[in-house]
Amino acid sequence: MLETVKSPEEVKQLNIAQLKELCKELRERILQVTSITGGHLAPSLGVVELTVALLKVFDPLKNKIIWDVGHQSYAYKILTERNDEFDKIRQYGGISGFNTPKESKYDAFGVGHSSTSISAALGISVGKELKKQQEKTIVVIGDGALTAGEAFEGLNNTGGLKKDIMVILNDNSMSISKNVGGIHHYLAHVLSGRHYNRLKRDVWDMVQALPNVIKNKIITGARRLEESMLKMFIPNSLFEDLGFRYIGPINGHDLPTVIKILTQTRNNITEPALVHVITKKGKGCEFAEQDATKFHGISSFDRKNGKAIKVKEKPSYSKVFGTTLAKLAEEDKEIVAITAAMCDGTGLNEFRDKFADRFFDVGIAEQHAVTFAAGLAVEEMKPYVAIYSTFLQRAYDQIIHDVALQNLPVRFAIDRGGLVGEDGPTHHGAFDLSYLRCIPNMTIMAPRDGYELEKMLKFMNKYTKGPIGVRYPRGEIDSYDLPCGRIIHGKAEIIQEGRKIAVISIGTSFSIAFNVINKLKKLNIEPYLINARFIKPIDEKLLLILHEKEVENIITIEENAVFGGFGTGILETCNALGLNFNIKRFGLPDEFVTFGDTEILRKKIGLTADNITEYIQNLNGKS
Repeated sequence: MLETVKSPEEVKQLNIAQLKELCKELRERILQVTSITGGHLAPSLGVVELTVALLKVFDPLKNKIIWDVGHQSYAYKILTERNDEFDKIRQYGGISGFNTPKESKYDAFGVGHSSTSISAALGISVGKELKKQQEKTIVVIGDGALTAGEAFEGLNNTGGLKKDIMVILNDNSMSISKNVGGIHHYLAHVLSGRHYNRLKRDVWDMVQALPNVIKNKIITGARRLEESMLKMFIPNSLFEDLGFRYIGPINGHDLPTVIKILTQTRNNITEPALVHVITKKGKGCEFAEQDATKFHGISSFDRKNGKAIKVKEKPSYSKVFGTTLAKLAEEDKEIVAITAAMCDGTGLNEFRDKFADRFFDVGIAEQHAVTFAAGLAVEEMKPYVAIYSTFLQRAYDQIIHDVALQNLPVRFAIDRGGLVGEDGPTHHGAFDLSYLRCIPNMTIMAPRDGYELEKMLKFMNKYTKGPIGVRYPRGEIDSYDLPCGRIIHGKAEIIQEGRKIAVISIGTSFSIAFNVINKLKKLNIEPYLINARFIKPIDEKLLLILHEKEVENIITIEENAVFGGFGTGILETCNALGLNFNIKRFGLPDEFVTFGDTEILRKKIGLTADNITEYIQNLNGKS
């Protein structure tokens, strides 16, 4: 059926039996492709019926649909003229794993970070209204995304403005409601139905003709009666209090019911409405249903049993962080671990299991996580905020105002620094070195390998003079047959002495620098090789030594935006010290780097040992 059903218009022509068959084929297609490419399997399997129902009832070119977040939208991509390209989802040159308007006219808004949808939908709705257009805007938001503050800011503003927005709450963890019985289905039909809503409008119109004193009493009494009746059955009246008509909960895998409710809501409700849909992550795939967390986002796997095809040979940096922190916590009772809905991803499972009273998963609430940590630091605890680089951006004000300004010793474990690969520009940790190094009182480190990460974590635990962070990438650890000296605040590590040229790397970009040095040895070129260790403070004494040694050229290597990054810090420091070096910075260009295998991406942007070796070879020829 997918060979002929390629667009929303073709979905609309199908009957219920055909739509159910389409759902089966969609699940098979998603499973087939993600088993090869990897991707967000469980979330997309859970919304197949909801996706089909949306495209049956609405025109996504008029009724813009915003997915929160986009990893739920694989079925949507397949049915919006992208099935032919679906085999290359998240692959370099293929289609994104998230929604992006650059890719398709059906993608209303770019998404990757959670909880932005309701605010965006309200802006779209108001924009349409100002252009004299009246079309319902639709949000599909997961219950996890609804834990973030921005989602509730959007709900509050939308409810107050009374715009025609339908928020579909995709409740796939039963965290809001576990009770889906017949009475809930009955109420869902009633509250979205034509007769109920027409009667409600007619009664309201009649009451308007009465004197104000009587009218106000009747309206107040009627609202209280309605609310009281609803609260007897509806699991969460919060949405009604925020100005939304609440409908549900309904079984999100009962396709005819979902279509009926969406149709009734489309036809009869023009104020903000929230449709509560219960789904199951991984629906239709036994191993994904049993372990939805594992199969939320996964690399290639055997589609028969779900086992990973590529077995990791080394631990990840996240694993090293989690294991080391758990060991430190055995001796240090002041250590507290905080994560924002990323316990598995940040490697904190072991800590959570051993020290449940000192582990806090605050949900998708990065701002709260940082200020919560600041409060813990006030009480002389040692809070570690474990968070992905790209999500730490969301707590920037809290880092400055609540932590750094008060010089509180909050410890930041900044995961996924640098390129992350297939998730692309919404998830690359491209800017952390730039946005953190300008903050007063802040110390920022980055290890060259797994062993140095352990040593930096131990150093962090003893450091109490202010906020401090360590930044490390996604993936397996690097390791070198090299000594690793003691970590001293603000001090770099000279790995190899040289002449005229110094290659200075930060973090795991050391692997590129190390390869550059080995290539240059074959060309009889011997630069300094330096592992910077600290982004802030920069080792001024090192730069003075290089100047005394008559070094002329400095090459910096980082996996961060070149603008404002580590190399820029070296340049600024040299300028402040009056040191005249020729400085060449290698890093991420002034663009949003696309998605794909990290080695392909590095080659595309010139962040490779071959490219840097060629530059130094040409430089050496000129000197």
